[in-house]
Amino acid sequence: MKHAYFITGTDTDVGKTLVTTTLLYQAGQLQLQTIGLKPLAAGCEQTSEGLRNADALLLQRYASVPLSYDQVNPVALEAAVAPHIAAAGQQLSADRLAAYCRGALMQKADLVLVEGAGGWRVPLNSRENLSSLAQLLELPVILVVGMKLGCLNHALLTVEAIARDGVQLAGWVACQTNAEMQCLNENLASLRQRIRAPLLGVIPWLEQPDPVVASDYLDLSILMPTP
Repeated sequence: MKHAYFITGTDTDVGKTLVTTTLLYQAGQLQLQTIGLKPLAAGCEQTSEGLRNADALLLQRYASVPLSYDQVNPVALEAAVAPHIAAAGQQLSADRLAAYCRGALMQKADLVLVEGAGGWRVPLNSRENLSSLAQLLELPVILVVGMKLGCLNHALLTVEAIARDGVQLAGWVACQTNAEMQCLNENLASLRQRIRAPLLGVIPWLEQPDPVVASDYLDLSILMPTP
C-alpha cells in the first residue's frame, strides 16, 4: 500500500528537508521504493542545466525511484523570497502544482513525500496558499516544528490552520534549529500536551544536517506500520 504525505513547517528553515530526506533514507534502508517531490522551490541557482534548488537535489538524491529534476521540482524560482514574489509575473496555482505531483504519484512507490515551501500559509497568488496543494492532493500532513523562541505559538497556530482546512495531521517532528535553545524540554512538553498527533521524533541541533545521523531520532514505523 502506498503511503504519501505532505511535509510542511512552522516557518522557513526549520528542518523540512532534513526530515524529508531522513524519512526517505530510512525507507530506503528497508528496501522500500520512495519518491521525494519539491513541486515549488524559491531560491535556486543557475547551472548549465537550468535552475537548481539545493533542497530538491537532496530529495532527488535520497529517493530510490529515479526521477528527472524537472519531475522532482517542476517550478523553480531563482530569488530566495516568498514564491509569489519570486515568480515575478509568472502565475502560480495550486491546480498546476497538483497536476505535476499527480504524475509522480502515479509511479509505483511505497512512500511518497511532497515537501512544501516555507510554512502552511505561504501565498501562491492573491487567492491561494500553498496549503491548497495538500488539500487538492488529499494528503495527510507531517508538521516540522522549528524548536526556537516563539515555536509554541507558531506550532499551535499551524495545527489549528491544518485542522480548519480539513486536512489530517499525521504526525509532527520537533527539530532543534540552534544549539542553545532555552527550556527545550519544557517547550516539548507543552507541545506534546497540546498537539493531538503522534510525535515522530525530536532531532537535536546538528551543526551539519545529515539524514543518516538524524535517522537515529525519527520513527518511520509510526507512518508505515509493519504488517
